[in-house]
Amino acid sequence: MPPRPRPGREFVLTLSCPDQAGLVHAVSGFLVDHSGNILESQQFDDRRQGRFFMRVHFDISDPQTSLERLRADFAPVAEEYRISWRLYDAAAPTRTLIMVSKYGHCLNDLLFRKSTGALNIEVPAIVSNHRDFEPLARSHGIPFHHIPVTPHSKAEAEAELLELVERFEIDLVVLARYMQILSDDLCKRLEGRAINIHHSFLPSFKGARPYLQAHQRGVKLVGATAHYVTPDLDEGPIIEQDVVRVDHSHDPDELVTMGRDVEARVLARAVQWHSESRILLNGHHTVVFH
Repeated sequence: MPPRPRPGREFVLTLSCPDQAGLVHAVSGFLVDHSGNILESQQFDDRRQGRFFMRVHFDISDPQTSLERLRADFAPVAEEYRISWRLYDAAAPTRTLIMVSKYGHCLNDLLFRKSTGALNIEVPAIVSNHRDFEPLARSHGIPFHHIPVTPHSKAEAEAELLELVERFEIDLVVLARYMQILSDDLCKRLEGRAINIHHSFLPSFKGARPYLQAHQRGVKLVGATAHYVTPDLDEGPIIEQDVVRVDHSHDPDELVTMGRDVEARVLARAVQWHSESRILLNGHHTVVFH
């Protein structure tokens, strides 16, 4: 595991803008002027769309240089080049609200990775429409919020969820097998900061027992997809996917076990990359700097 970034001394700048001459020079010049040393730099030039994307992880040797000053001084550069950007302390944990229903494999995996330091996230709250994982939340010292959802209470439940998002200043909402469809309005309110995970059989095998359907059809690959949440159900910008091979010897229960394992891995990678600002949106696509 790489060393933890030093608080207040290491920063990450991400940007996207129309492709044009002088962009890299402008960014590197800004860093030189502020005693910056580049630790990692990645860039992507989308020639089809004429868009440029960049992520720079750097440290600052001058202890008097603050995050606020860096942001204020970079603003004129961003305005000149029409840059959409984010600049933040690399050590700051991403404040993450996790939602779950009755399948806890993804929740358990995220909490374990957080506890070992593999994920730089802070979890102020776990939300569920059932109480099954209240003991798990309690064992990690995380407040558990039971928000039941019925056709008649959906609007009130989503309002309660948004109140938690605002109260805890949440950066990221993770649907860790949360089995409720979010309203279009809520999806728009959480645009770019809500991640969902599901099996990759869609759209072929829908419903409550997709692995049984897959077994009956003799599938050879079991996979998972992590994507940003949008009003288009399960069709948001894809962040990560993975598959494992299966064959005739695997029964439906084994497919479920293998599927849950790949779901947990894929979601963990998506959460990690988001928390490290390695994902930039490019229309309906993502640019992911691994």
